[in-house]
Amino acid sequence: MTKTVSGAGSGTDARSVALSILNRLDREQRHLDQVMETALTPYSLPRREITLVYALVYGVQRWRGRLDYILSRFSKTPIRKIDPPILNILRMGAFQILELDRVPDSAAVNTAVNMAKAIAPPWIARFVNGVLRNVARHGRDVRFPDTEKDPVKAISAAAAFPDWLVHRWVGRYGAEDARALCDAANTLPPVTLRTNTLRIHRHELMVALEGAAAQQIPTVRAPDGIALYGLRSAVFDLPGYAQGHFQVQDEAAQLVARLAAPRPGERVLDACAGLGGKTGHMAQLMKNRGEIVAVDRDKTKLDRLQIEMDRLGVAIVITRREDLDHRPDPAVLGTFDRILVDAPCSGLGVLRRNPDGKWRTRPGDLALHHRRQTRFLDHLAPLVKPAGRMVYVVCSFEPEETDSATEAFLSAHPEFRMVSDSGGLSQPARSLIDPEGCFRSIPKYAEDGAMDGFFAVCFQKEDTQ
Repeated sequence: MTKTVSGAGSGTDARSVALSILNRLDREQRHLDQVMETALTPYSLPRREITLVYALVYGVQRWRGRLDYILSRFSKTPIRKIDPPILNILRMGAFQILELDRVPDSAAVNTAVNMAKAIAPPWIARFVNGVLRNVARHGRDVRFPDTEKDPVKAISAAAAFPDWLVHRWVGRYGAEDARALCDAANTLPPVTLRTNTLRIHRHELMVALEGAAAQQIPTVRAPDGIALYGLRSAVFDLPGYAQGHFQVQDEAAQLVARLAAPRPGERVLDACAGLGGKTGHMAQLMKNRGEIVAVDRDKTKLDRLQIEMDRLGVAIVITRREDLDHRPDPAVLGTFDRILVDAPCSGLGVLRRNPDGKWRTRPGDLALHHRRQTRFLDHLAPLVKPAGRMVYVVCSFEPEETDSATEAFLSAHPEFRMVSDSGGLSQPARSLIDPEGCFRSIPKYAEDGAMDGFFAVCFQKEDTQ
């Protein structure tokens, strides 16, 4: 039975499926990774076609602003007035022409025209044909704004970032570092694994993964990490996956649990557990002894987290559904030696993995995130035992979500102080702790290019005994 693709005509070819996903992202308030989890389930696509779907969807999202700038040079209709499905067809065509060497220009144009014919009048198909043929002829010669005259416009167009975000980064870091930060976010990241040391050592896992990627490199700052470049199969098909020998986790994220430094036998709260990446890491740092209460408001995520813990051989995790927008009852949850608050945030530090975030996030969202983050911290503070610690984490480096949130919490809770004890981190990782005691990984320099952008800070409650 042929699957009809919404807004893309009929068929199960990679380009039609990719267009359907891009159209969904325009309609729905969902993250790209959430959409991709189930987007391919209805289709029976060969591995090569699946690879093309990912290349098109992530490529268009990563380079959308640049593609729009180039398309605008050849379209008499302003970009903002083009119907979104047609604009996505144009973006996909331009991306293939400009970025995918293995796709002939003629094939990119013809498939785009055919998709347009399936959903629009003939004159629209002719419009698509004309624009993309001009892109094929002259798109590589388009000149971007002059950096000296207008660095924000120049970086925004060439690096495919929204003006408001570039403006913030140029003001904070300067034009050169802002461009470097954009370039780092546009770099394809490796697939980074964290060895599950409850079951295997890193060198043993690397031997088992021999040949699974074009290159595998042990991470420098995280002692259990392996960065895989040019992965040759799905993660679920890698040797050791079924045996729970690893979890997928960026190197910077691996350092966060080490900053929390949970010890065997302690009672720990993973306050925004999600799918359990940091839950599993804390369990292995605790040598599977003690108790971790994994909290999330999404029951589906908690169910998946429990399945993940079973795969890893983790036996100390209890899941509990809890909405931290409301104050939890200490009489029900109890108190904890350590609390990890991996708070909901803008995600602007992980744009290389979730490029849709730069188009989905709006300037006003940062203040909203700040209020929610400080609310979470306020609600969790009574659950920290005397002399206990609470680690606040966001995958962002925006001031509202980092320093401002930290200052607001300390101002409202004088019973806590910020501590800079980095004993849980390796010596190379301690370079990411700034003089104020904050952990910051900002991937704008080559040596940090293999890491996502994270901020973390550790608060300790005074011992009243």
